[in-house]
Amino acid sequence: MSALRTLYPAIEPYETGMLDVGDGHVLYYERVGTRGAKPAVFLHGGPGGGISPDHRRLFDPARYDVLLFDQRGCGKSTPHASLEANTTWHLVADIERLRETLGIDRWLVFGGSWGSTLALAYAQSYPQRVSELVLRGVYTVSQAELDWYYQFGVSEMFPEKWARFQAPVPEAERGNMMAAYRKLLTAADRDQQIEAARAWSVWEAETITLLPDPDISAKHDEGHFALAFARIENHYFTHRGWLEDGQLLRDARKLAGIPGVIVHGRYDMPCPVRYAYALHQAWPDADFHLIEGAGHAWSEPGILDQLIAATDRFAANAQQ
Repeated sequence: MSALRTLYPAIEPYETGMLDVGDGHVLYYERVGTRGAKPAVFLHGGPGGGISPDHRRLFDPARYDVLLFDQRGCGKSTPHASLEANTTWHLVADIERLRETLGIDRWLVFGGSWGSTLALAYAQSYPQRVSELVLRGVYTVSQAELDWYYQFGVSEMFPEKWARFQAPVPEAERGNMMAAYRKLLTAADRDQQIEAARAWSVWEAETITLLPDPDISAKHDEGHFALAFARIENHYFTHRGWLEDGQLLRDARKLAGIPGVIVHGRYDMPCPVRYAYALHQAWPDADFHLIEGAGHAWSEPGILDQLIAATDRFAANAQQ
């Protein structure tokens, strides 16, 4: 058996900038790789997670020209943790504005977790602008998926972690954890917001990998990161992503003719595999890789291997 692929060497952006997209929001973006090479856009998770230097390393810098950006309200984008004018459709418009600003005709769209949701929403809105799709940890923001992760389901797998997630919420309000956290995360008391944000964020950090990863947990426990992550994620999920239930699977027909790769861990807790499988059934142009012995995180070895195999393959195809 061949060795698993690993991240490309660390590389610094050749360009960074701030783009005013209106509504009071300014987005941080960076470009890495080789100017003029195969264009790609990376869509981070969360919502509210922001980009990291390691995300740049999912692409061969000699063969790709990659745009990465912090979505509204998170990372280096401003204003931090803002919920105003911050919806799925604002983000779809932001992606298209970035494409137009950079003068790109079509690009590979890469998204994991919430990034897969956003990638699907964008590709179904602008299929003519998408050359390929690479999706990891598919999430369609259905009510069933939200209930599984934030009300009953994953709670049965991690009872001690679920107890910590419930702790900031009064017992009488635990019948609707999403609504209870909404109240805490939008409270006037900033300290109360941060306490709730850390609990929300750590619940995710401690349940996304097959085995515990202290580095992920430490990042999600940091107050500045957690505040944007939890506030924006709860905001989006409270509104079910401003999507009709089942919309992204229903509209998968709009992806016809777009080559794609779907990578999903068998034991992905936040994103049950049945939805990735359903997407594959509805979009047969996509290859489907179900990774045994893996959870949700892109950094788990089997998942990472298939993601880099996908970006390598599409780069090779572009050079033929």
